[in-house]
Amino acid sequence: MNDSSENSIGENGFDVIPAVDVQDGEVVQLVQGERGTEKSYGEPVGAARRWIDAGASSLHLVDLDGAFEGERENAEAIDSVVEEVDVPTQLGGGIRTASDAVDLLERGVDRVILGTAAVEEPEIVAEISEEYPGSVVVSLDAKDGEVVVEGWTEGAGISPDDAANRYEELGAGAILFTNVDVEGKLEGVATEPVRELVEATEIPVIASGGVATLDDVRALADAGAAAAVVGSALYEGQFTLAEAQDALED
Repeated sequence: MNDSSENSIGENGFDVIPAVDVQDGEVVQLVQGERGTEKSYGEPVGAARRWIDAGASSLHLVDLDGAFEGERENAEAIDSVVEEVDVPTQLGGGIRTASDAVDLLERGVDRVILGTAAVEEPEIVAEISEEYPGSVVVSLDAKDGEVVVEGWTEGAGISPDDAANRYEELGAGAILFTNVDVEGKLEGVATEPVRELVEATEIPVIASGGVATLDDVRALADAGAAAAVVGSALYEGQFTLAEAQDALED
């Protein structure tokens, strides 16, 4: 899709974004990001179509093998999704260079999600943003209050709030904040870290991790997040996408 006007997150109110996480060519959900905990939900294009038919206004795509291995192992499967859908997409996992990111943006991805690359080389955010303003989402995954990288396996020695300030100055369009402590457990969200991050930065915060109920969706909206990525709760039928969208209007 790729239209700069589509890059504004939360422009039309809080957004519930379905996750399409791909591992070995299949859509899966992991518990706390750990391999071996995955549950499969079919092939990517089918999953993407399911959420668009259900009313999704954007999709969150992740190459999980890329996140762990550093290379986009599921590029073909994810490219098929990007070509198939007509809603904005954001993609992360294995994007390590500015040229990789620009190539994806030119091929129709609306926002690229940078995690490890942004931590290791912060200037990459400015380099991409100069050519594609608003297109970079910096992924700040936190465990015990510290940003973690390399598929959530290594601490980066910086807090999410300090990191968000750094990337805002470098031109990031948004922050994707994943609380690894609650990710994939379907046991609820931790709103205070989200609230603190929202207060620490002027750019939109997309929350991820732990959403299990409609109350969790409301809580993240109340905490000031611009959007929430939801995976397991939708795939497991804890609630429907329409119910989540309606809950925000009540």
